[in-house]
Order: sequence, then structure tokens, then C-alpha cells
Amino acid sequence: MKSTNQHITFKVDKIRKDFPILSRKVNGKPLVYFDNAATSQTPQVVIDAIVNYYSNYNANIHRGVHTLSQEATDAYEQARQKIQKHFNAQHSHEIIFTSGTTHAINLVANGFSSLLKKDDEIIVSALEHHSNIVPWQMLCEQTGAILKVIPMNQEGELIISAYDKLLSENTKLVFVNHISNALGTINPIEEIIKKAHDVNAAVLVDGAQACPHLKPDVQALDVDFYVASAHKMCGPTGIGMLYGKSTWLNKLPPYQGGGEMIEEVTFEKTTYADLPYKFEAGTPNICGGIAFGVAIDYLNSIGFDAIASYENELLNYATQNLLEIEGLKIYGTSPNKTSVISFNIEGIHPYDIGTIVDKLGIAVRTGHHCAQPIMDFYEIPGTVRASFSFYNTKEEIDALVYAVKKAKTMLL
Repeated sequence: MKSTNQHITFKVDKIRKDFPILSRKVNGKPLVYFDNAATSQTPQVVIDAIVNYYSNYNANIHRGVHTLSQEATDAYEQARQKIQKHFNAQHSHEIIFTSGTTHAINLVANGFSSLLKKDDEIIVSALEHHSNIVPWQMLCEQTGAILKVIPMNQEGELIISAYDKLLSENTKLVFVNHISNALGTINPIEEIIKKAHDVNAAVLVDGAQACPHLKPDVQALDVDFYVASAHKMCGPTGIGMLYGKSTWLNKLPPYQGGGEMIEEVTFEKTTYADLPYKFEAGTPNICGGIAFGVAIDYLNSIGFDAIASYENELLNYATQNLLEIEGLKIYGTSPNKTSVISFNIEGIHPYDIGTIVDKLGIAVRTGHHCAQPIMDFYEIPGTVRASFSFYNTKEEIDALVYAVKKAKTMLL
């Protein structure tokens, strides 16, 4: 466990004041929010950006010569540049705004439906969220491609030796999450990407769970596609991004047709706009894009090294204290993981635990976490998942431990 000096240096009490919701009560108790893997909370600076947009320069973008439209366009495109810089993409046109990670994955899957043929092979991992499984199953049904799965072990880690055996000259695509939403496992994506490229396969990394905790460098990773959602990064819901290498984005056909994504339209033929607009049909979530940029600024003002260090301290503290509860088992025990703990208590359904701790003001997630194959692997119906963020505290973890003990006493 790391020194508690980091707790003092991090000034978590000051950070918590940035989040209005953390001062509310639930069921008469102070809110303890441990459902950060589902969605993070929103700091006041992001809320202010949303209010400012609708109060002062709400207008459609890219289409108007009037002042409001130009101001909105500038703010929206500046947000794209912030995202480009944050992820170290080579070009701003490699950042496509989407409604979130799921939209971004489906955009890529749709594009590859015209590039794959029967008996081509694509690989996913056993640790994926349903959003990084179902679109590829649909793609295989459409094209006749074959889906293969990298297996996992009891610690919740991918078995890379098995991945090596799955790769072949028939492999065209590999899809893997950076961090498991259900277990917190950090996957060795650098190694996975390099090995895929050795057989000329493209790689998409689902970064939805990683981006709140670390700062991916897409050029250093040499990843072909990287996707993320703002609402897990202290931003609003309904906005996310797809990073794609220009070479790949230019190969893929448009995902949707309509305004903005066109260059010229006649009844005889339509030509498409250049990147990124080719993939951004219709009026976008303008306010969401702007607020996404503000959220990234906020996270960078705290610093991802500081965030990672503090969250690791919370993870170690929570793991140690929860394991003192007799009958409690943690799923996902890789030494290389982020601040997520999935657990059960023998003889108790996870939903029942979640219901009781909620009565004490503590928000956790219960169920299969949109990762049902993981639960099937462990032969369990689901888990209780406590996921920590940089604005959580050890005192809140103490409250969780107390609540779980109480739930155990009531249910057994």
C-alpha cells in the first residue's frame, strides 16, 4: 500500500468541492458514489460550460455566417483539437465525434462490412463489454467472417499464448478493451497491437474504461482505432469519440447519410465530404462536444499521474479491507488493474447486497455489467462492483465496508 502522504498531497477534499452532487444525501445518508465505471460525476466547470453554451451562443455549426454560428463552430472545433492533443493523434481530422463508445464501435463495424469477405477472421477478447462483442457478431453474420475469442484465466487476465495461436494470415481485425469494465484488468494492448500488425490485421481498442484513469497516446500505441466516451471522463452523456488513422478512415464508407457529410448532392450522384465530416452526418451534439473538451481540460489540470497514484491507493485500501469480510471473494485479481473491485459474498445474491447498501446512501453496480461472458466463465449470476474515482475517499470506503458487513448480517 502506498504512503498516505499522497492522500494529503492530492487534496481530495478540495477536489470534491468541484462536484456539486457529492454534497447531496441519498436515503438520508451522505452520498457515496462508487459507480464510476458506469458513469463519472460532473464537475461544476463542465456544468457551467453547458449552461454558457445554451445561454449565450446556441446555434448550429459549420453552416452559418452569423456570429452565433461562428462562435459555436469555433468552440466545437477547438474541442476536437483538445481531444486530438490529449490522445496525441497526428491530425484533428482523425478525431470523429460520436454519441459515445458504442456508436464509435458500430461505425467501424459498419465500415468493415464492405471490406471483409467469407472466412476472414476477426478476434475479440473474453473480457469485452457487450458493445465490443455484439457489433462484431453482427458483422460476421453479414459477411461470413469468423469470430474467434482470446480466452481468460481465473485472475481475469487474457491468455496471450492463446492469442498467439489465434493469429494467422486470415486475421483481419482484432478488438480488445484497454481496461475491463467488469474486473478492472489492464490489458497488454501494446503487445496485442504489435502482434496483430505482424499479420497485417487492424486493431480497435475500446478505451471507455481506460480514459478516466490514464492518458493513451494513440501514436505511441500505433493503434488503428481507439474509442472513448465523455461521460466516463467527467463529461456529459451522449458524446464520445472515435480516433482512426487517416488511412483507415479514408477506406471506410460513410456510416450515415445526410447533411454535413456531403460535398455535393444531385439526384444523379452524391460525393462525400473530407474527414472528419464524412462520418458526422446531421446536427451533432454541439454542446456535448464543447463540454467534452472542458472535461478533458479539467482532468489534465489535476494530472493523470496524480489521479492514477491516488486511485491505486484507494484500490489497495479497499481490497485489503473488503477481504477481511469472511466469505467475500473478489473477481479480477490481476496485479495490473485499475480502481474496480467486483465481489460476491458466498450465499448472497449481488442484487440483494446492492439494495441494502443503497439504503445507506452508497451507489454500487450489481449484475453482469454488460459483460455476461465473464460471469459465465466464473459461473456466477453477476457481482457487486465498486468502482472508485479520484474524488472518492478512504472514509467512503470505510462506509462501504460497514454497509457490506451489515448486509451480510441481514441476509445470512
